[in-house]
This record gives sequence, structure tokens and C-alpha cells, in this order.
Amino acid sequence: MARDEINAFLGAGTVYQGQLSFQGAVRIDGNFVGEVHSEGTLIVGKDANVEGQVRVGQLILSGRVTGEVTAQRKVILHRTGNLNGNLSTPVLVMEEGAVIEGRISMQPAEKTE
Repeated sequence: MARDEINAFLGAGTVYQGQLSFQGAVRIDGNFVGEVHSEGTLIVGKDANVEGQVRVGQLILSGRVTGEVTAQRKVILHRTGNLNGNLSTPVLVMEEGAVIEGRISMQPAEKTE
């Protein structure tokens, strides 16, 4: 995903608490505590730390997420990714070295007709 496709960016050193709702794609490279709700893509950078409930269309994880994660379409964990919490997604892609500590539920995506 090219940088110009990202709608918002929370850079390294950024600390944010609250609720994040967005369309498109958002990248977090800092620290976020709270809730994330979107049908879009959340990108969690290698040095990022996200704590709380994450409900997105797609999650691309290179950093750390602690909390309940629900992805409508797909979760991609890169080798530096660390998820500590329950995960629900129809598609899971993991690189060697990625870590998940929690329960994984993989239900087929709902078809829209």
C-alpha cells in the first residue's frame, strides 16, 4: 500500500487515547489506547503499540496489538507482529515469527448479495 493511499497517519512518538473511526486506510506508528472502528484498513507499524478493541475491514500488523480484534475481510501479521488477545477474521495470513496469544475464530466472510 503506497503512502499516498493512507488517509491518516499517527507517527512515531505520538500518544493518542480515545475512539478512532475512519474510511480508507490509517497507519499508526505511535501508541494508541481506545477503540478503532472502520470498514477500512488499519496498518500498525513495527514500533507501534495499540491497546483496546479493534473492529476493522482489514488489519495489517507489524507492531503490537493488545485487545479484542475483529476483521471483516483479512488479517495480515508480519514477522514482527504480536497480537495478544482474541482474534476473529475469515482470512489470516502469518509470516514466520509472528505471534498470537489468544483465541482465533475464523468464520467465512458474509456474502453481500
